[in-house]
Amino acid sequence: MTTDAQDLAEKLLEAQVEFVLGELSGHRFAEVVERDVADVLRIADTMVVSDVIDRAQVKESGHRLVDKIGGSAIIEEMATAIADAIYDLSASDEYTLGDVVDREPVAALIEHVLAMHTAQDLALERLTESPLVANVASSFVNKIVSDFLATNRARAEKLPGMSTFLKVGASAASKVRSAGDRHLDQFLGDVAGKGAQYALRRTNSAIRELIHDAPLHDAAMELWDLHADEKVSGLREYLSQQELRDLVLIIHDLVESARNKEYFGHVLEECIDVFFDKYGSHTIAGLLPELGLTGADLVAEIVAYGPSVLDAANKDGMLTAEIRKRLEPFFLSDSTLAMLSGV
Repeated sequence: MTTDAQDLAEKLLEAQVEFVLGELSGHRFAEVVERDVADVLRIADTMVVSDVIDRAQVKESGHRLVDKIGGSAIIEEMATAIADAIYDLSASDEYTLGDVVDREPVAALIEHVLAMHTAQDLALERLTESPLVANVASSFVNKIVSDFLATNRARAEKLPGMSTFLKVGASAASKVRSAGDRHLDQFLGDVAGKGAQYALRRTNSAIRELIHDAPLHDAAMELWDLHADEKVSGLREYLSQQELRDLVLIIHDLVESARNKEYFGHVLEECIDVFFDKYGSHTIAGLLPELGLTGADLVAEIVAYGPSVLDAANKDGMLTAEIRKRLEPFFLSDSTLAMLSGV
């Protein structure tokens, strides 16, 4: 190896470093990105997804991502931070609910939900299996009946002589109740459960009739129309910022607790299988149109973010040093210096 070969190699190295830096800055950067994206997509258009990507490996990666990222602190922190930001969003004072959500999808959603009679009937039927729900329904029915009787009693007491008659009747009933407390309590205990179940079935029947026969769709749309012209910020009246934050955290805990369950793993793998079954025969480049993207979109995004990232990377010459570090082994290798010695 001669000194001339060493000097020439170092000059070629510097020239190569400058050339690479030039392609990563200024107007040349956009040209390079456009050229390279086109080249990559041209090659990607010859590669079929299922041929170059193994679905089993994708499943393994999916499990790792769910395990690592799903339990990361950034998810919880971002969830609460985003909830706070949305709650305080100033734009909420500028837009109405109708501006955010079109009326037609709301109408379609309500119509579809109301038409799900099988789901409604099954859900109501399952409620009858819960003694606690039956007791709640019984209390609900009793409350309605009690309020009805109290209202009519108040009206009846306004009639001449009726107040005295009601007091006499109440006194007689009280004496009968005292005399037969033990038998009455036993009787009430026997029928309480049956009464609760009966009340629940009657409540369910009323709900079914309401869903099937009442103009709920029109009523729901009328309710939507009443709120559609209100500002989005009006939703703050329904819950406080702390309540929203607590709700988000509860949902986060719910999702996090389920993410590593065996069943969720089956769901994840099934989703990956669905993707491969549907798009596995596509080329990699052919997935872009399915995503609503083009090569020009990729170029635009890279050009938008690239310069600031590269400028930051080259602060104090760091990028230049990294490029030189990658190229130097080639230019100063024995084989390269041997070739340059023969020049």
